[in-house]
Amino acid sequence: MKEFLQLMRRFLWPYKRFIGWAVVLNILSAVFNVFSFSLLIPILNILFKTEENPEVYHYMEWGTDKFDVVLKNNFYYYVTDMIQAGGPGQVLLLLGIGLTVMTLLKTACYFASSAVMIPLRTGVVRDIRITVYAKVMRLPLSFFSEERKGDIIARMSGDVGEVENSITSSLDMLLKNPIMILIYFTTLIILSWQLTLFTILVLPGMGWLMGKVGRKLKRQSLEAQSKWSDSMSQLEETLGGLRIIKAFIAEDRMINRFTKCSNELRDASNRVAMRQVLAHPLSEFLGTILIVAVLWFGGSLILSEGSTLSASKFIYYMVILYSVINPLKDFAKAGYNIPKGLASMERVDKILKAENNIKEIANPKPLKGLNDRIEFKDISFSYDGKREVLKHVNLTVPKGQTIALVGQSGSGKSTLVDLLPRYHDVQEGTITIDGTSIKDVRIADLRTLIGNVNQEAILFNDTFFNNIAFGVENATMEQVVEAAKIANAHDFIMEKPEGYNTNIGDRGGKLSGGQRQRISIARAILKNPPILILDEATSALDTESERLVQEALERLMKTRTTIAIAHRLSTIKNADEICVLYEGEIVERGRHEELIELDGYYKRLHDMQQL
Repeated sequence: MKEFLQLMRRFLWPYKRFIGWAVVLNILSAVFNVFSFSLLIPILNILFKTEENPEVYHYMEWGTDKFDVVLKNNFYYYVTDMIQAGGPGQVLLLLGIGLTVMTLLKTACYFASSAVMIPLRTGVVRDIRITVYAKVMRLPLSFFSEERKGDIIARMSGDVGEVENSITSSLDMLLKNPIMILIYFTTLIILSWQLTLFTILVLPGMGWLMGKVGRKLKRQSLEAQSKWSDSMSQLEETLGGLRIIKAFIAEDRMINRFTKCSNELRDASNRVAMRQVLAHPLSEFLGTILIVAVLWFGGSLILSEGSTLSASKFIYYMVILYSVINPLKDFAKAGYNIPKGLASMERVDKILKAENNIKEIANPKPLKGLNDRIEFKDISFSYDGKREVLKHVNLTVPKGQTIALVGQSGSGKSTLVDLLPRYHDVQEGTITIDGTSIKDVRIADLRTLIGNVNQEAILFNDTFFNNIAFGVENATMEQVVEAAKIANAHDFIMEKPEGYNTNIGDRGGKLSGGQRQRISIARAILKNPPILILDEATSALDTESERLVQEALERLMKTRTTIAIAHRLSTIKNADEICVLYEGEIVERGRHEELIELDGYYKRLHDMQQL
């Protein structure tokens, strides 16, 4: 319950007015319910003369006795008077109309109390989804290297959906039932405190039994949601690797793998569902035991000498007690649903409570542009705190120059350029722009200065226009077209039926590799950043596409400070400085001709590519 209250405190506050209305309407519904059934007593006592010694009622002035005594006396007086004047049939009709009106008011309040909770339920789930998505947007890249994308998708879809089905659907019951139980039990105590005391003594044992059955539900729900995440992860991997799966004729293997995971999910879901469906029959059975026990004890009270509990009151008592059982059943149902939802919320909280170690200082310094140089000073970095990926790297990138990074895979090239926009933070050393540490400026200001063109062009399932204008507010068609022309992309865009309004498919799947790369270059051109990072931008292209992309890159690199990672040494021959990385260290640096003359590691790389 503590976890549930914490969850509600986090997400319910904006909807407090809905809770207030729900409380008021539920109170009215319960009160109307009590008064509607109270009409049973005069029907039984007066109309059918169940009392052995029926009283003769006289009108009492208000204030002459206690309010409830006067109210009861005068009500019986008017009923008796109507029986004498119009006959039992007329009184029965009037009491029936009164019961109908009271029931109408009760059900109207019941409906209104449920309807007013709908915006709260849907709003809480929407807020959780937006909060999770916003958190995902702000988490560092290191978080996603340790998590599977399919698992994150499962948490945002399946787990948040389970929170809606299990927890928020129980909110209505948790607001309504305590009010009803309180009012009904107050009525029961007024009718017979001895019988109510007996009822209260019997209830805890039944509650303990229900709790024992539902105790393992949260753990089993966690297991089921984990299996659901495994299924989503496998689906995501399959969709991303269909080409390889078909190339290696591995369809049956992947189907068997997914079938095994689906069977485990089914088994875990069965265990959860079994405990859930047990809630209703178990509560029904325990409720029957309660009714039988109360019938026996109440009958004993009625038959005993000097009992104040009449038969008609006892019937009314049983009606109210039966009305209490339904809220108690709902409580039992909520007791099963809430642990299942809390298990899902625990998985969602793994994202919401994930620590973002890329932090901004309280009073960041302004950063408007690059005026002098970028410096990497004695940089050391490791991902897991054990093996160092970079070791005491020192590098200066003067404004307007192109610095190239080369070396074997795993030498630390991509890691070094990822440190500049603070995708990761260095453990040792500092990175400065014009003498100011990048940790002392706003991350948004820093990344505004940097444009990226990666080996894999990252595009979105949208139009050419929106992909090129991505991240640039209020970009005009003229600006987008100009950027596309500089990137050698305008011609093939205009060949499409809808031109710049053509959708390019998931991850640009309708385009060739060279076309995707030129779109990403056009995006960088439109952003017009002073600092440019090129991460093997032409390594995956054929010769003709590489030539077109290289021309676009050369136009983009003019007047910009560029850090380029390259495997094809032919693309960085004209760089102002080439740095050769080997196992996290810069082992050689200089211009192309100087490094060839050194006859070292760079010369060996060059000769292998020439061969």
